[in-house]
Amino acid sequence: MHPMRVVGVRVELPANQPVVLLREEDGIRYLPIWIGAVEASAIAFQQQGVQTVRPLTHDLLRDVISALGVRLEAVHITELRDDVFYAELRFTGGVTVSARPSDAIALALRCDAAILGSDSVLDAAGVEIPDEQEDEVERFREFLDQITPEDFASEG
Repeated sequence: MHPMRVVGVRVELPANQPVVLLREEDGIRYLPIWIGAVEASAIAFQQQGVQTVRPLTHDLLRDVISALGVRLEAVHITELRDDVFYAELRFTGGVTVSARPSDAIALALRCDAAILGSDSVLDAAGVEIPDEQEDEVERFREFLDQITPEDFASEG
């Protein structure tokens, strides 16, 4: 398993499909995972420090986890099967719960839990970005700094 960090979320055009971009902390691979608009908003809210009047679903789940006296230790992106990513929530006491990666990432950010990607997932879907392309990644980060969670609201 490889430690990952969330670079951010953006909307992939022309399909208006949100994508979360993870980066391997001990390497040069990036892992793009296409996600839903609600989860993209949840991730973007947390990264930007947006506080809502009432808890959103991922905030509620964090609070329930805390109230039950357990801790989310890590999120593992475990598998890519038929173009679908799979993840697991790893709690204290050895409890494991299957989850969508988008929900798992949104929760990990709220619980300050590690995000880890499996070798098989990174080998299958990881994208290597050499140093000379780092400026493109920097432009992506600048884009993320400019975008707001409202940009992920679906129209219609």
